[in-house]
Parts: sequence; C-alpha cells; structure tokens
Amino acid sequence: MIILVVYIALFAGAAMAVTLVRRSMEKVTDFRSLKTVTFGDESAVVPDRWASIISVVVVFLVWGAFTGSKLVPVHVPGPYTGTTSFDYVAEAPDGTRADATVTVLVHETGADVDTPEAAPNDSFAQNDTATVAAWRSKLISAQRNDGEDAQIVLVAGQDIAPGDTVKVPNGEVTMTAKGSLNFTPAGGLQMEPIWMPPPEDVAARFFEIARDGYQNVSLWEHVGWSLWRVLAGFVLGSMIGIPLGYAMGLSGWARGWFDPIVEFMRPVPPLALIPLVIIWFGIGEQGKIVLLFLAALWVMIIAARAGVSGVNITKVHAAYSLGASKWQVLRHVIVPNSLPEIFTGARVAMGVCWGTVVAAELVAAEKGAGKMIVAASKFQATDIVIMGIVIIGLIGFAIDIVMRKAEGWLVPWKGKS
Repeated sequence: MIILVVYIALFAGAAMAVTLVRRSMEKVTDFRSLKTVTFGDESAVVPDRWASIISVVVVFLVWGAFTGSKLVPVHVPGPYTGTTSFDYVAEAPDGTRADATVTVLVHETGADVDTPEAAPNDSFAQNDTATVAAWRSKLISAQRNDGEDAQIVLVAGQDIAPGDTVKVPNGEVTMTAKGSLNFTPAGGLQMEPIWMPPPEDVAARFFEIARDGYQNVSLWEHVGWSLWRVLAGFVLGSMIGIPLGYAMGLSGWARGWFDPIVEFMRPVPPLALIPLVIIWFGIGEQGKIVLLFLAALWVMIIAARAGVSGVNITKVHAAYSLGASKWQVLRHVIVPNSLPEIFTGARVAMGVCWGTVVAAELVAAEKGAGKMIVAASKFQATDIVIMGIVIIGLIGFAIDIVMRKAEGWLVPWKGKS
C-alpha cells in the first residue's frame, strides 16, 4: 500500500512538473498556435514520450528506494541494525520481583558476529544477551538464568502475558505460551532481499546466467525455447482462428454453430486446461504448444469476427453497385477493412500467449524462460525469478512494437474512412 501511494504521488508530481515546464516554454503568438482537440477522440491522443521515460525512471527509483539499492540516492527507512536493549521485570513464586536487561545485537543478514557478554546482576533475574539478523526474530529464554519458577510480568514498563506483544526500543517483544520472550527488531519500510532484491542484484545475476547458463542450459537457449513455443502456438491459433472468425462474421449458420463453443471457452483460463492437455497430449512439446494454441485461438476468432462485423456497410453496397462478386467483396472490401481489428487481436493474443508460457512450461519442461522461473522459485532465488519476468516482459514488449510497425506498414489505411 505504501509503495502504491508513493508511486501515485510520483506520477502526479511528474505530470504536474512536466506540464508546468511545457507551459513556461510555450510562446503563444496567435490563434494558430492553439491546438484544439475534441475530448474523448482517441485518434487525437498520442503517447507522451516524456511520460514514458519518467514512468520507467519512477519505477526504477521506487524499486531501488524500497530495496536499499546503491544506485538510488534516496531510500525509505531500512531495518534496524546495531545494539539495542530492553528491561523486564521477573516475579518469583514468593512474590518478590527483580529487574533485568536484555541486550540484543542486530546484524545484517549473513554477517558473522559474536554474542556480547551480559553484565552481572545482583538479583535473581539475570541479564541476557542475544544476536539476531535483520528481518528475523530471536527467542530469548529468560528463565534459563532467572529460574524455572520465575515469571516475567513486565517488559519495558508494560504488563505482558503469554500471547501479548509490546513495543520496545528498536523492535517489539512477544511472550510465548511458555513465558519466553521473542524479540523482533524493527523492519523499517525496505523489503528483504529474499522477497525483492535490489536492481543491481538482478542485473548481476543476469550477466552471471548469460555467461554460465542456468541448470546446464544457456540463457539464450531458455529464451529461444519459450519464444519458439509462443510463436508456434500463436501461428496455429491464427491459422485456425482467423478463418473461423471470418466464417462466423459472414455466415449466420457458422455463427450460430460456433458461437456457443467460443463464448463458453473464451472465459476459461489456460491454466485450467493443463490437466486435460497432459492427459490428451502428454508432457512433451506437443502439449505445451497445444496449450498456447488454445490461449491464442479464442482471441483470434473474436478479433476476426469483430473485424468482419465492423466493416462499413456502405463500402459493401458500393462494391456491389459496381458489379463486384462475393469473392471480390471479400477480397477487396471485407479483408482489408477487417485487418486492423485482426492486428489488434493478434497483439492481445501474443500477450496472452506470453502470459501463459510459464504455465505451459510447468508441464515437465527442461528448457524455457518459464521453466527457469519455476525452478528458481523452488530455491527462493527471487533475483532469478525477477530477471526471468523482466526478460519475458521485454521480449513481449519488443514483439508488440514489431507488430505495431508491421500493422503500420501492412495496414496504412487504419483509422481512415
């Protein structure tokens, strides 16, 4: 929640700053310099490149700030490290009470430190010492020194009973059911590396795996296998989905026949189909490609059907009035005017396939970016998991850019009547 609030604040601040800078740089000399855009006209909205650049920078800054990255100058408060202490009061069976102090050395995770010595105490309650790593907790058995019959009743001047938690300097203490004290140092707002490593750790792991590979397979081989599976599933889904979508858009019988099947299968997530795919097609490459094929099929059917349904009927009438046959209307009117919708569906289908590739490679895969992510997650190698996610995202983004360029080259009439 805190990260989301910080991100929204940075987004709003960056938008206001860029707007103010642009307004200060603009020089309005006459009415021709004032551009009027109809509100809600999507064709008049183009991506703001500065917003894109700032968006990436903000994500990097937030990531680094909440992980203690050395590449970011500003960080949120991190976990406490150092020496801290808290007092407690123990009560003997006869009702007498004594004070003692627990000194805790909080060190960085993985550091090798020595436990400090406890100062002597004249009462039956003896001082204790302990060491604990940041983001961890430490069980302190005070009865070990105070006597098994002694019971702790106060911690840092606050009443405590089994199950209670009280705040102490630089942390908190929880009493267990047996009366021991469990000390947890303050964690701050930064995330532990096992949950979210800093950017430099992910980059270092990328270069390491690019050089040495992962699980005896090179990084490029992992990526290549995922890319091949996605493209194979997408191509097969397009080869069947586009003609079927055209049939549903042109024939009432075909639409009535296939529409229940398409509308029934479209909401079913590909993950739900994994057990059936394994049963029907096994655990080899065939099953993975079939799963990706099904992920793309329904999207391409709907895109082709919507493209045919969205053709301006006046163009069809104009073609017929000029003596065109049905084949000529299909070739010169329906197909060209439906291609923009099909390209949009292809971009969506490719994104769905990339989102499904990890699930597809759960089926006994030995190579693939998804397989690499799944294998790393079993060993809590979060840096490899994030690296794989970034690679899949970048490749998916690159494919989307290529498809946009191809659309602009192959369908230059998009948006024009």
